[in-house]
Amino acid sequence: MAVIVVHRRTIRLVLAILLFAFYRLQAGASDAGPPITVISDVTVISPERAVPLTHAYVRIGDERIAEVSQRPLKGDLNIDGRGRFLIPGLIDSHTHLGTVPGMLSPQRSAQPDLAAEADAQEPRSYLYFGFTTVLSLGDTAERIRRWNALDVRPDAYFCGGTPIANGYAFTSVAANPYFLFNPDQANALPASIDLAEHAPEAVVERMARDGAICVKSYRESGFGPDAGKLPMPSLETIRAIVAAAHARNLPVFLHANSKAAQQFCVEAGVDVIAHGMWNGHASTADKLDDGVGPILDAVLKRGMGYQPTAQVIRGLAAERGDTFLEDPLLLHVYSRNLIAWYRSSDGGWFRRLDDTAPAVYERVAKAGEAVTRYLARHNARLLFGTDTPSAPIYTNPPGPNGLYEMRRWIAAGVSTRQLFRAATIDNARIMRLDREIGTIEKGKRANLLLLRANPLESVEAYNTIEAVFLGGRLIRRASLSASR
Repeated sequence: MAVIVVHRRTIRLVLAILLFAFYRLQAGASDAGPPITVISDVTVISPERAVPLTHAYVRIGDERIAEVSQRPLKGDLNIDGRGRFLIPGLIDSHTHLGTVPGMLSPQRSAQPDLAAEADAQEPRSYLYFGFTTVLSLGDTAERIRRWNALDVRPDAYFCGGTPIANGYAFTSVAANPYFLFNPDQANALPASIDLAEHAPEAVVERMARDGAICVKSYRESGFGPDAGKLPMPSLETIRAIVAAAHARNLPVFLHANSKAAQQFCVEAGVDVIAHGMWNGHASTADKLDDGVGPILDAVLKRGMGYQPTAQVIRGLAAERGDTFLEDPLLLHVYSRNLIAWYRSSDGGWFRRLDDTAPAVYERVAKAGEAVTRYLARHNARLLFGTDTPSAPIYTNPPGPNGLYEMRRWIAAGVSTRQLFRAATIDNARIMRLDREIGTIEKGKRANLLLLRANPLESVEAYNTIEAVFLGGRLIRRASLSASR
């Protein structure tokens, strides 16, 4: 009898010890953070590698790449990468976040539910098409803070925009806190404006303090009835902006889409020409127009970044047609209700305002593509940017606009490797983020894409994404679709 009593006490003691150990283990697990993920037996394609790394293992922990190896690695969560390709997350260095394609304030007010629906889908759409980092040009710290507070979204950064007073994109001090003025405009500005606060040095200082990673200005005299009438920044003003920005290690992007404007970019010493050369020349695939070659040679010699933004013109032309909204890709980024509205008379409001002949769009697009072909042939510093959305049109949708742009680059003669670099490490470098993203290396942030096809073989591989890793967080592509 005594033996039985001792045995029961022993059992109770053992159970107590096991329970205590279990709770300690549970507490330890919660302290350990997210699980360690291993992507196994995958082909790693990263721009710093001359050739892909086959049968590779990539371990992710604490939001970063912990190890890349060809020997098996262990983790808490294993992702089978056999027959798959792992690449760095894509970077779009020319977006305008928080803008619903095809809507300005009147349309948003008339369709608040559709606008809210589109706003909620926008970050998911960028991720669906592999863009894990986006740069919003001409934006503000507050908008980017709200974006980065979302649970599922690409990492966002911004350039502060510096329009010239009463010029392109300038409406008010509140709307453009970083606006500039040329010296000869000083006496024309309202007395309430503190001119010292809008001089180049002060504007760039405030921008840097607000968290901008770059500066954007504009060499554009307006569109439509105001074309050629609005003031543009002087060479003196932009050179002062460049000096102030470079003193703070901030690159300068300049909106410049004409031959004359891109000559201005070269003379001003900006870092990135933020559009293709569409206007002011008649270059063809066989021959550059007079004066274009020397500008492009200067771009090459100085190592300036260049964003072709080829789909902008093609998108404007596409809205004039009847087939764009039939693209099945749009079902992943636009709801059926939004597509139905775009088909309606109200949703097609911008199309009715545009009387540009299709032949004009074709000529402009071809001229821009001739420039891109020349730059690609001479291994220019091409930077991938889409200008999404470039205008209040529905043909520049967040996400697929990136794939459309990629196809335009390939058609213009850019190689798949040049495109890959432009959308990864070269964008990371111009954004001063190459220590964080752009390659698959130990210590980098784990922004990655798992593909079914090799992007060095075909641009269509970028539409074979199976999973997105954002800071190591696994997000299945299907969960990001608007049709989910």
